[in-house]
Amino acid sequence: MTKDIVETALDKVTYPGFSKSIMAFGFVKDIEIDGKNVSVTVDISSSAPEVAHQITTEAQEELKRAGADSVNITINSPKMPRESSSKGKNIAPHVKNFIMVSSGKGGVGKSTASVNLAVALAMQGKKVGLLDADIYGPNIPRMMGLEDTKPDIEGNKVIPLKAYGVEMMSMGSLMEEGQSLIWRGSMIMKAIEQFLRDILWSELDCLVIDMPPGTGDAQLTLAQSVPVTAGVTVTTPQKVALDDSRRSLDMFKKLNIPIAGIIENMSGFIAPDTGVEYDIFGTGTTEPVAKEFDTKIIAQIPIEPAVRTGGDSGKPITYFAPESQTAKRYMAAAEDLWAQIEKINQDGGVDNQAIQPTTPPGVSACSV
Repeated sequence: MTKDIVETALDKVTYPGFSKSIMAFGFVKDIEIDGKNVSVTVDISSSAPEVAHQITTEAQEELKRAGADSVNITINSPKMPRESSSKGKNIAPHVKNFIMVSSGKGGVGKSTASVNLAVALAMQGKKVGLLDADIYGPNIPRMMGLEDTKPDIEGNKVIPLKAYGVEMMSMGSLMEEGQSLIWRGSMIMKAIEQFLRDILWSELDCLVIDMPPGTGDAQLTLAQSVPVTAGVTVTTPQKVALDDSRRSLDMFKKLNIPIAGIIENMSGFIAPDTGVEYDIFGTGTTEPVAKEFDTKIIAQIPIEPAVRTGGDSGKPITYFAPESQTAKRYMAAAEDLWAQIEKINQDGGVDNQAIQPTTPPGVSACSV
């Protein structure tokens, strides 16, 4: 037995649910050979026991077929609590961390926050993907300067678009501009799964996922498909927005997703002529909500004209105006977020529980 023979045999062992092998994914971490005795260490990103069992069985069969007398397979999987939202399921194992950016209502700047967080993380050296899961209102392509660009196809997979060091995919990149989608919830759920399974994402440090507003099918499907590492809620200082933000934060708790923090958009106005910051939508209103859910405000983003022009022209302010107050605050938020992700992974996330959709009293759940 040689290392080449062992690697060739392991390249025939596919990761469950995928066409790629454990070698192609880079999950094989150590190979030891003593004559015809082989020991292999494999690190996987799912703690589901059936995944480890299938890999072990197939690896033993392939290696013995290649000439090994004895085979020892060691599977290292994450702690069960690390699979904070999905009970061990992970349909995108090549992504190390999933960040769900959510809001209780629309119009609070959630997509702007998702874009600038993704760009900030990439500028800090991370390998980042950005998934626009807002199926009905896909704004990310325009904000990333990719509204007129269509993705290439490789086999039956879609190659993500790239801009500013970030891989990006959106429903807006797959359909004609201005086309409406009139879909039922089941179709939205299927689309979310395909965005995770059928896009050729690279080996990413993190995937930032811009969710549709609210707490519905898309959020539940995501939480049941991949282990969401952390959730970020985006709000504005108005109390009507904060009321809905409580629902978003409550959703994270019910889906067992660790809450990384709150981004408060429209947090004051910076006059372009003087640089003076004015609190025009109130101040101090978000802090009590953060304390209520045992989290913190990771960024207070002011209104700057450059934020709007950057979003409309596909030039994110974090990338094109790094010395602006807004860019500095997004960079600080990205650093804070990444520190929390590292701690979540080190500590093992939150306690794992089964995820079930919640139904208000007196209302029957039904499938459409």
